[in-house]
Amino acid sequence: MPVTAIEPHPIELTNGAVAIEGRPVLRDINLTVCTGEFVALMGANGSGKSTLVRALTGLRPLAGGELSLFGTAFDDFDDWQRVGFVPQRASAASGVPASVWEIVASGRLTHRRLFRPLSRADRAAIDDAIEIVGLGEKARDGVSTLSGGQQQRALIARALAGAPELFFLDEPTAGVDLPNQLALAEALGRLKARGATIVLVAHELGPLEPLVDRAVVMRDGRLVYDGPPLNHADVHGPHHVHDERHVDHAPRVASPLESITHPKDGMR
Repeated sequence: MPVTAIEPHPIELTNGAVAIEGRPVLRDINLTVCTGEFVALMGANGSGKSTLVRALTGLRPLAGGELSLFGTAFDDFDDWQRVGFVPQRASAASGVPASVWEIVASGRLTHRRLFRPLSRADRAAIDDAIEIVGLGEKARDGVSTLSGGQQQRALIARALAGAPELFFLDEPTAGVDLPNQLALAEALGRLKARGATIVLVAHELGPLEPLVDRAVVMRDGRLVYDGPPLNHADVHGPHHVHDERHVDHAPRVASPLESITHPKDGMR
């Protein structure tokens, strides 16, 4: 009988640690995310959840541990079109006038050669991404005319245009009104139905809660829970949730980062 190849996990982090200016902020992080999972990375402000996402995307170097994406060691990974990322509190508006369609089109850059015109496939992917986030009627509008929630959806569409298999969102509903949260939930539901792997950083889930397959909770730079979804009270209540898979006895990390750090960019 033929042997069925085992598909590598989109994310595998073992004993991950991050330090900022020599100060340890993440310690002994072990995290595996399977294909097609919708994982909510939760915790209070300062718990380290946004720092962890930056480490998983290469925006914050690891001070220790091993990270692989899709079965490839991070240092050797170069297939970035498989990864999409929408940072926290990003804005699509800038000093240069641009339409929603143009902003989303920039997400196709990893799929085509420099200075080559957009192909039919590129245009179809752009239109599809705009439709998924519910901005079809705004496609030709200037992005600066959109509300904050609509701008956030435009940035999500930009990441979607690259057709990523692994999708990171850092606090996408922060400061966003309920109608835009509902539109975002619908968009991510469609993305999940297509089989994408999604890692969502959130203080609270709101309309996104029904989409979550698994919750990972952080406190003080460590994982304290990894299991079935939790309600808001369980995550932020006075008692620490705890999972036996994450025993809180990790050693402190003393090695400083070798690259430029951002002093104001602590744990979030």
